[in-house]
Amino acid sequence: GYGLPIGGVLATTDDVVIPYAVGKDIGCRMSLTILDAGADYLEKHHDRAVEALQNNTAFGLDGILPFKQYHPLFDKSGFREIPLLKNLREKAVRQLGTSGKGNHFVDICEIVLSSGNTLGLSKGRYLGILSHSGSRGLGAAIADYYTGIAKETCRLPRQAGPFAWLSLNSEAGQEYWKCMEIAGEYSAVNHECIHLNVAKALRLKPLTNVSNHHNFAWRDKLPDGRSTIIHRKGATPAHQDETGIIPGSMATPGYIVSGKGCTKSLFSASHGAGRTMSRLDAKNSISRHALKKYLTEYNVTLIGGTTEEAPQAYKDIHQVMESQQELVNIEGRITPRIVRMSEE
Repeated sequence: GYGLPIGGVLATTDDVVIPYAVGKDIGCRMSLTILDAGADYLEKHHDRAVEALQNNTAFGLDGILPFKQYHPLFDKSGFREIPLLKNLREKAVRQLGTSGKGNHFVDICEIVLSSGNTLGLSKGRYLGILSHSGSRGLGAAIADYYTGIAKETCRLPRQAGPFAWLSLNSEAGQEYWKCMEIAGEYSAVNHECIHLNVAKALRLKPLTNVSNHHNFAWRDKLPDGRSTIIHRKGATPAHQDETGIIPGSMATPGYIVSGKGCTKSLFSASHGAGRTMSRLDAKNSISRHALKKYLTEYNVTLIGGTTEEAPQAYKDIHQVMESQQELVNIEGRITPRIVRMSEE
């Protein structure tokens, strides 16, 4: 990544924000909708589920859905008053309900909830929709534009350039913060549209939803009472009892978690399993045949996807969860069954 590495968490004073510590995919988000069906739904309706993902999701730079959508978010004053957002509005409307490339996905999954979970649902097995994506071209353009301004006004050595900050007392800083918040809302709306469209195609109703941002900046307080801005780039917020999702890979489990409010990690946990191979290494060393064999073994149907995102390129999610027992409690387990990803 630029500036912060993926998984980085950084606290600044309460009057500065670092655009590249937030990242380019502002408000990138995990979202899980638990549906009113048991995990055995796919035994009878596997083909319907495949069609639901094929017809109601789109990925990549040119990913556009074949039907029109709109949301009241686009009526917000920021899209009229901030020139950058005004210019990006039409593209954002066009990309509504779609996902990026790389490790972004929409899964139909099995969920096992523990007894006494904080979601208010009974212990048991459920069907769900799990997605990972962000603010599309809107967030990337905001990051590039305001990082350019930050670098002009905050002169740092070349190697530290991506850490250039904006004062939140300045016009540019206040404008960036508004844009960041709108990009975060846009990301949430994207997921909302995806989940509603897919659930409707499955002919099922949502019971509840669990979501959390990463690639964002939050106003917070440190343990000593100081006000701060906490930047999380590929890290999950984990305040006391805060609910979140930590995914594995396209074939390995993810987890519904609640935070323990650990101050040493700035109230944060990992965003996912994390990679052991770069995308290029994975592409060069993992064959399509090896990926297909792995997915068959784990009973996963893949639509699109590439070997760059193969499960073999990721860390062992069980070890990752074991290593952060101080940070989160496990509330439930998510197992991918049908996975839709970008084909690039």
